[in-house]
Amino acid sequence: MVAATSAAAQQLTATDRAQAAAAVWAEAKYNYAWWDHVRADWDSALGATLRAASEPQSDVRFYRRLRRVVALLNDGAARITPPTAVSGRLARPAIALRAVEGRPFIVDYAETDELRIARPERLAEIVGVQSIPTATWIRDSVLPEVAAATDGSRWTRAVERMLEGDRGTAVYLLLKLPGGAMRGASVTRSVALNQRWPLAPPALAADTLPDGAVWLRITDLSDPGLVKAFDREVPDFARVKGVILDLRDANGDTPAVGYDLLARLTAKPFVTPRWRTPQYRPALRAWGIVDSTAVWYAAPPDTVRPVADRPPYRGPVAVLVSSRTGGAAEDFLVAFRNAARGPIIGETTAGATGQTLAVPLVKGWTLALCVEREAFPDGTEFGQVGIAPEMPVAEKVVDFLAGRDAALEAARAYLATRPPTRD
Repeated sequence: MVAATSAAAQQLTATDRAQAAAAVWAEAKYNYAWWDHVRADWDSALGATLRAASEPQSDVRFYRRLRRVVALLNDGAARITPPTAVSGRLARPAIALRAVEGRPFIVDYAETDELRIARPERLAEIVGVQSIPTATWIRDSVLPEVAAATDGSRWTRAVERMLEGDRGTAVYLLLKLPGGAMRGASVTRSVALNQRWPLAPPALAADTLPDGAVWLRITDLSDPGLVKAFDREVPDFARVKGVILDLRDANGDTPAVGYDLLARLTAKPFVTPRWRTPQYRPALRAWGIVDSTAVWYAAPPDTVRPVADRPPYRGPVAVLVSSRTGGAAEDFLVAFRNAARGPIIGETTAGATGQTLAVPLVKGWTLALCVEREAFPDGTEFGQVGIAPEMPVAEKVVDFLAGRDAALEAARAYLATRPPTRD
């Protein structure tokens, strides 16, 4: 059975690997919307990848090589997706991690038999992996394979993936517990990359806070049922003293869902981001213009009107963001700022926005990369840099360990200064 599984997962020939490497090189060079921001020597990267592709290797090893190549683009939306036979051979323990001031902390874990025994305690800091200091482990073993637009987002994503490796293998952790004690824990990489993440939160969760504000935690702005879930959670605005939209873990690739949500929170029309996509024209090369982003197809912002089927919410609103906020959530922030409905609070976002294109490579492998640049209506781009909040609030380790949410407190303090309704 093991031999059959290995054979099924080993599908690429040396020619297949070379074809995939060449396709990644070409698609990125001629379609990537941020090509003028690439600082790596892309031609040298192709040569190195083609040489490596000729060597005997597993599909998993080649997959990790391609991830390193794609990471050179600094594209927060870029990813290599292999067939399930390959992604199923990589896994991570059922432990959710978060970077706080650059340090990895355990925020949750699945209650499996193994983890109940290992007890990777919540709020514990991982200070070592396989007897290697955490910062060194992340820098050398994880960071080179992480695609991201900003340094902050890259490190955040690397922390979340830092325990990934061959499925079924053990990884030894050195933990610093909240009280300062040190201990070790051995856990198994059990959740394959092609499996549902057992700790995935719902697309929307809601709580009414003691001061009457509604705290909405949103994670997936691609969920087509998100707006209906909002209507169920907040059927009547009469008693709502304020709304806090928590987008600190929000992503997605369907901006229209966020716009539909915002249309319930404003009484006036608002505009969405403007966008442009590169047009490659070979004649420009004859004139010495070799940048494929020298010519663009551009589109103006759209205008979205408030909903007509129910009275919109007119009270105060605040939005929470972090370096984990990306994709459609950043499109939402542009529209939210244009609607002038309240402050954005927290940390600068991931800068990982724009329409992605999924390109087939070989035998079920695909490459996704950003083919569109978006901007505020005045032309200010936010891809590659993120959206800075009006009210910066950084998450601190001391607050995290004390269970204090400084950004949420700042939002509640803001709402307390505003009238419950507005014209």
